[in-house]
Amino acid sequence: MATQQLTGNKTPLYDAHVAAGGKMIEFAGWIMPVQYSGLVDEHNAVRNEAGIFDVSHMGEVTVDGPEAENFVQWLVSNNVKAMEDNQVLYNMMCYEDGGIVDDLLVYRYSTERYLLVINAANIDKDFEWILNQASKFDVKVKNVSDDYGEVAVQGPLAQEILQTLTDQDLSEITFFRLKENVQVAGVNCLVSRTGYTGEDGFEVYMKPEDAQTVWDAVIKAGEPKGLKPAGLGARDTLRFEATLPLYGHEINRDITPLEAGLSMFVKLDNDDFCGKAALVKQKEEGIPRKLVGFELKGKGIPREGYRVVKDGQDIGFVTTGYKAPTVGKTIGLALVERAHGDMGGTFDIQIRKKVSPAEIISKRFYKKNYKK
Repeated sequence: MATQQLTGNKTPLYDAHVAAGGKMIEFAGWIMPVQYSGLVDEHNAVRNEAGIFDVSHMGEVTVDGPEAENFVQWLVSNNVKAMEDNQVLYNMMCYEDGGIVDDLLVYRYSTERYLLVINAANIDKDFEWILNQASKFDVKVKNVSDDYGEVAVQGPLAQEILQTLTDQDLSEITFFRLKENVQVAGVNCLVSRTGYTGEDGFEVYMKPEDAQTVWDAVIKAGEPKGLKPAGLGARDTLRFEATLPLYGHEINRDITPLEAGLSMFVKLDNDDFCGKAALVKQKEEGIPRKLVGFELKGKGIPREGYRVVKDGQDIGFVTTGYKAPTVGKTIGLALVERAHGDMGGTFDIQIRKKVSPAEIISKRFYKKNYKK
C-alpha cells in the first residue's frame, strides 16, 4: 500500500485514518488524509450536516509571564489589549517589512497567559521568530505542539452532535470564545468556537493519547446525523468558498495583510507592533496589489500560481482556484496589480498553453453561517 512509502510525522489519529480508508498524503511534514469518501461528499456533509477533521498537526505555543499581554500585542497585528479572558482573536504576525510570518489564533486565558495556534507548515519558523521577538520582554514562550491532539467538528449540526458528549452547555461558548476543562466523551479538553469552513463548529484540544477516544465518540454520535470524517481536500474547498486565507496561497512572506484584503485584522491606529511602520507607509503610498475574486468564463481550472494576464501583460497570479462544490461555479482568488482589480473588470488566466477569460466578482463567494 502506497501509505507505507510516505515519510513524515504521524498525528495521534493516523491509525484511525487508515482504518477509515483515508487516502494519505504528505502535507507540511505530516502524513494526513486528503479524503475518505470523496472531496465533494465530505464538503457537502460539512455544509449540510457536519464533518470532523484531524487538525492535530497544527502548532501551539504558550506565552506566560508578567509582560505576556505587552509582548503578544507587539507580536501580532490586531488589538490584543482589547481581548477579554477566554476570548480568541485572529491575527497576522508580520516581519519588519510588512510581509507575513504567519496568520494565527491568539487564545487569551488571562493577561499573563496566552496560547498561540499556528500553522503546521510554519511551526519551527514561527517558534524561532517568536523566541527572538520575546527576548526584550519578561515572558516565557514554549513550543507545546507535541502536547496536543486536536479535532475540529464543523457544520450546522456540530453543536447538536458534540452536545451529546459533554455536560457543558456548548451554547455558552460563543463565537471566538474558549473554555478550559470541558469533559468531552470523558476526556478533559479545551474547546473553542472559531472554525475554518464558513460553518458553525468547534475545535477540541486534548492530550495526544486521548485523541482517538474523542474522535471515535464524535463519529459514533454523529454518523446517524450525517457526520463524516473529512480530509485536507474538503478543508481547502470549504475555507476557500468562505474566503478564508491559507498561508502559502493568499498570504506569505512576500504579501502584506493590506494587499491580501485583511486590513480589518491590522490595527494601524493602535499600539506599535512588528511591521506596523512598513504597513503604515504602504497604506500612505498606495497599496500596489489587491486580492480579488473572479469567475472563470472559459474552460479549465485556475490552479495556484497560474499567471493572470491583461492585454498580453502579466498583472498577477492565482492564489487558489476550484470548481466550487457549493457555489457551483469555477471561481478563484488572484493577487493582481491594483489598477486592474476593479469589480466587473476582466482578465485572462493562463491555463497551460491556452488563456481562459475571467471576470472579477465579489470575494464573498459563500455566506458564512457562524453562530455569533
